[in-house]
Amino acid sequence: MTGQLAEAPGRVTDGTDLLTVGVEEEFLLVDPHTGTAVPAVDLVLEQVPPELRGQVEREFQTSQIEIGSPPGLELRSIRHSLGVLRAALAEAAERAGVRLLAIGTGPVDGPVPPVVDKPRFDRMVERFRLLVPGPGNNGMHVHVGVPDPETGVQVLNHVRPWLPTLHAVTANSPFARGEDTGYASWRSVEWERWPSVAPTPYLESHEHYERLIRQLIASGVMLDEGMLYWYARLSARYPTVEIRIGDVCPSVDDAVLVAALVRAMVATAIEDIDAGRPAIRTDHHLLVGAHWRAAHDGLEGAGVDLTTGDVRPAWDLLERFVERVRPALERHGDWDDVADLLGGLRRHGTGAARQRAVFARTGRLADVVEDVARQTRGA
Repeated sequence: MTGQLAEAPGRVTDGTDLLTVGVEEEFLLVDPHTGTAVPAVDLVLEQVPPELRGQVEREFQTSQIEIGSPPGLELRSIRHSLGVLRAALAEAAERAGVRLLAIGTGPVDGPVPPVVDKPRFDRMVERFRLLVPGPGNNGMHVHVGVPDPETGVQVLNHVRPWLPTLHAVTANSPFARGEDTGYASWRSVEWERWPSVAPTPYLESHEHYERLIRQLIASGVMLDEGMLYWYARLSARYPTVEIRIGDVCPSVDDAVLVAALVRAMVATAIEDIDAGRPAIRTDHHLLVGAHWRAAHDGLEGAGVDLTTGDVRPAWDLLERFVERVRPALERHGDWDDVADLLGGLRRHGTGAARQRAVFARTGRLADVVEDVARQTRGA
């Protein structure tokens, strides 16, 4: 919910029209023996190396912790930053006597850890009460630089039909309260209890965007602009579009793949805007349905084609999306990496599929937790 990046320059003005990308990831802290969420964020922060503390911070609940990569042009720099931060945070967690999980929500039943003691969070609890999620609601936010807010708003319009596909790619929370929820992303279901969580509406202008924020705050749905939990929004702090639909990814490979696809999607949208091609005016209720299907099925089932309204295999929709953004992937030098990472995703499935595969083999959530911890750290 907080969001932090070291810096966030936008479009590179050297004639290449390349875009910067940065990633924020939220993690769950659990007991290493039981797998239940534990209120250990302060203990872990004390163990983080001083040189990395500027990129690590508290999240909403005391069982969560967040990292933010510096923005960059090259995927290898994002991979390096996330790898270093994840490894350092996993080691800090172990020194604090807990375990770090890149998982959408806690799979093991147990007490809900308290909210971080912060005036803004106290006001949120007072206003919204039992809407506070379970043991930890952990997402991934991708920031992509844009040249100005007006362009950013048009980008938000253009990416709306593609976000359910990315939602499916990131599904990584099938278990909650000790059982299979039937969803690939249970985090999404819990998250949507907040009244300001929704697909981004079609926006007429940046002024329209700002007016809606003022009206939502006045209505009581949000305390402030930071509670604008649309699936895509303009960052309130940086010159970026922020895509925030996904569960946190289990591995660095998964995170790098999503970051590359998001940047290519935004770059493709800017190309369409510059060429005068209009955004698809997707029906809001169909868009809600497409996101529900993505949360339910992940990539292992079906998805909604928002250009036709038809239901199709989710992988077909992903392949079509990738072909649509491939020129932008090639322009940013990302295509070879993305093709390789997509092959890996095809072989081993989403995070949700991997968790279910472990549970199917052993019947033990403890083994699921162990496997997610291994992927998180990159071991």
